[in-house]
Amino acid sequence: METLYITHPECRLHEMGSWHPECPERLDALHDRLLASGLMDYLDERQAVPARDEDILRVHAAGYLEALRRHAPESGYSPIDADTIMNPHTLAAAMAAAGAGIMAVDAVMRKEYANAFCAVRPPGHHARPAQAMGFCFFNNVAVAIAHALEKHRLSRVAVIDFDVHHGNGTEEMFSGDSRVLMCSFYQHPFFPNLRQDPPAANMVNVPVEAYTKGDALRMLVSDVWMPRLRAFRPEFVFISAGFDAHREDEMGQLGMVEQDYAWITDQLVDLAEETAHGRIVSFLEGGYALSALGRSAAVHIKSLAKL
Repeated sequence: METLYITHPECRLHEMGSWHPECPERLDALHDRLLASGLMDYLDERQAVPARDEDILRVHAAGYLEALRRHAPESGYSPIDADTIMNPHTLAAAMAAAGAGIMAVDAVMRKEYANAFCAVRPPGHHARPAQAMGFCFFNNVAVAIAHALEKHRLSRVAVIDFDVHHGNGTEEMFSGDSRVLMCSFYQHPFFPNLRQDPPAANMVNVPVEAYTKGDALRMLVSDVWMPRLRAFRPEFVFISAGFDAHREDEMGQLGMVEQDYAWITDQLVDLAEETAHGRIVSFLEGGYALSALGRSAAVHIKSLAKL
């Protein structure tokens, strides 16, 4: 079975100003790298079906969704905070980004595809139940997880987050939910500084110091994440795939390289094959050095596709 690659034209129309690092060119850098490497020949590219209100409301407050609609500008920009900004296309892009995950879950559960990568923006893992922040409006991975739990009656799902920034919104939404095991590492102290301390029992979120390199992060994955994940035996694996922990990315100060992303993905593919019939859906989160983003996401997708 092929790997499904989902995106949407609206995801390129959302933009927050020419100065902003979370820019449409991120998707172009990824797509261009996949084309240049020949990887697109092995993927099935589809356009996302936007999420419905009921999908969003599984993890977000109704008042928050209505507030975003009121805040959406007809032209120009409307800031939520200093670096989370709406333009006239933002809400449509956010609905498409969230819908990509639902579409991916359904396709993988139907065994139409082995796994899926959602090349979408805005990203999602900082979005809280009633707050946009950190470039995020809807928590895309959380929307997909909630859909998988409710519509497909799954009882154990894992979400792995290797963005340089802590996925605070995802943690907040599933803290204490025994059906969800979250594993992450993230630079600390660093934005968003909203981690739960002490964490809930289903949270394996490990802070690491700035300038931690890939070999140390691989050891963390082997010694901390994988024993918990194998004991949990997830029926589905979700990935918040942020590539801003790359050593070339100035948004963080961690030292990962492409081979580290490929290695981590290989471990997760093996896990999914052991416990989840290979089922994985991965979402683009961070990654702002365009060349490093394209290279890193490409090796991640190559590992998903087992090429």
